[in-house]
Amino acid sequence: MAIKNNNPSGNRTRKPVSVFVAIGLCCFFYLFGTWQKSGFGKGDSIALEITKHTDCNVFTKLDFESHHNYVEIAQPPKQKIEAFKPCDVKYTDYTPCQEQDRAMTFPRENMIYRERHCPPDDEKLRCLVPAPKGYKTPFPWPKSRDYAHYANVPYKHLTVEKAVQHWVEFKGDVFKFPGGGTMFPQGADAYIDELASVIPIADGSVRTALDTGCGVASWGAYLLKRNVLAMSFAPRDNHEAQVQFALERGVPAVVGVLGTVHLPYPSRAFDMAQCSRCLIPWTANEGTYLKEVDRVLRPGGYWILSGPPINWKTYYQTWKRSKKEVQAEQRKIEELAEQLCWEKKYEKGDLAIWRKKVNDRSCQRNSAAICQSKDADDVWYEKMESCITPFPKVASSKEVAGGELKKFPARLNAVPPRIAKGSVPGVTADLYNEDNKIWRKHVSRYKQLNTLIGSTRYRNVMDMNAGLGGFAAALESPKLWVMNVVPNIAKNTLGVIYERGLIGIYHDWCEGFSTYPRTYDLIHASGIFSLYKGKCKFEDILLEMDRILRPEGAIILRDEVDTMNEVRKITGRMRWDVKLVDHEDGPLVPEKILVGVKQYWVGSSGNSTSGDM
Repeated sequence: MAIKNNNPSGNRTRKPVSVFVAIGLCCFFYLFGTWQKSGFGKGDSIALEITKHTDCNVFTKLDFESHHNYVEIAQPPKQKIEAFKPCDVKYTDYTPCQEQDRAMTFPRENMIYRERHCPPDDEKLRCLVPAPKGYKTPFPWPKSRDYAHYANVPYKHLTVEKAVQHWVEFKGDVFKFPGGGTMFPQGADAYIDELASVIPIADGSVRTALDTGCGVASWGAYLLKRNVLAMSFAPRDNHEAQVQFALERGVPAVVGVLGTVHLPYPSRAFDMAQCSRCLIPWTANEGTYLKEVDRVLRPGGYWILSGPPINWKTYYQTWKRSKKEVQAEQRKIEELAEQLCWEKKYEKGDLAIWRKKVNDRSCQRNSAAICQSKDADDVWYEKMESCITPFPKVASSKEVAGGELKKFPARLNAVPPRIAKGSVPGVTADLYNEDNKIWRKHVSRYKQLNTLIGSTRYRNVMDMNAGLGGFAAALESPKLWVMNVVPNIAKNTLGVIYERGLIGIYHDWCEGFSTYPRTYDLIHASGIFSLYKGKCKFEDILLEMDRILRPEGAIILRDEVDTMNEVRKITGRMRWDVKLVDHEDGPLVPEKILVGVKQYWVGSSGNSTSGDM
């Protein structure tokens, strides 16, 4: 209900009064402000006094360093962050997933005991693996190809066992690698020259190679000057430290074996593969091992076999085998090669070379022997089967199955066939080209933060979460090589990386990597901790990084700021010097970069450590 106003004249009386009051207040404050501004006000004298005591030179120099520092949560005085302790010196060459004691508990058949057998969580070493006493920074490339410090790999076993074959020699306080091998007594260069008379190594057609049972990787070492990257592998066995020697020389290698599980590489990865007296039983288990080589060999690629049973007529007595046995073995290899659609191109002396056809249009294959409905790139811990990986479909007899590759170095930045054909979900040619631009920008920033990047100081480089290989492509140089790791839980892009003419491997970072301690000079990881958040402990990943990083080696990590702060807190317990810096696009970008250097220290008796050079 409305309320009736019985006194309308009262409002009219109050309105002029309100107007006069407002005008009066305005005049008062105007006169008061004028009086202060004139210099006679008390407020101005206070302001002048404050000005006299103010240092106006504080900001004469701008500080462009990152100020996004980790802020520690206040802890009670008694609670201190406990540093990781050094491991006992007996763990100097610790390889978590290939330890001898654990290996000997597994069956020997089909080399099962030489495969990866990682410790359960409650048996993991959560300590810092020490360097041996007297450890020195490896020789820079290319000198490292021929020399290594004895103190870094103090094992003379191969100098005695392989003395006649000239694998490695011990002289003074260094090892010398003459470039010899069991099947190339005239040296690796002469052996590669013979291969090049059949295989187009010189023109960039062959870029990626696989060495099965590599010894000290002299084949891979001498291929590097011909712009060919070889992935070498050998088991950790009685041939002491062969893979360790390879990496000390600055040559790509991993601890591995052809056993019961697939090799950790994608299909159609390698342009060339070889067995130089590798003693792999190629005809065993219905040819399973040769079929695995076929899986990773690119259509049009080459397979080289030097050693038994090739030239069996000359050597069968030396091998202490019967004519019938070795003749049957070679015949079986020939039959398997035909099933795989390989054509023999060369056989002379101890050497034979086959070429895989570019497609299966002219192959006579039994369809029952073809692997059925399986992703040929899904191989991590997957058991091998005695079946043949099918060629990708082609439209004509001249088309290269899977797509033709440009010659290196053009193929490094060309759109890889897997992307061009839409085989990688969510990755288009435009996205690939944009990714390359982004990584060139990132690497440019890295070189500002660490001016040694791109020099001979960092030879063995690892990218823990390689994506499309943009980091490695931006770094590409004869001075270094990059092990591109694609985590088994990430998008499967390793095939793309190989199509670019780079090398890499599948891995699960909740486990130890298949290498010896102190084998990488620089480790890079983008988004690796966000990827593994909730899957395993960050400290385990960081301790594994520390194990494989050389003393005074460098790390570059990039991830979301909260994740980086968590990681930075853990590195405070390690013997690393680290610094958190802003993204190259400025402090408002939530992604940050953590750069660091591993301190030099070595193990000594009594579990104590030394930081002396």
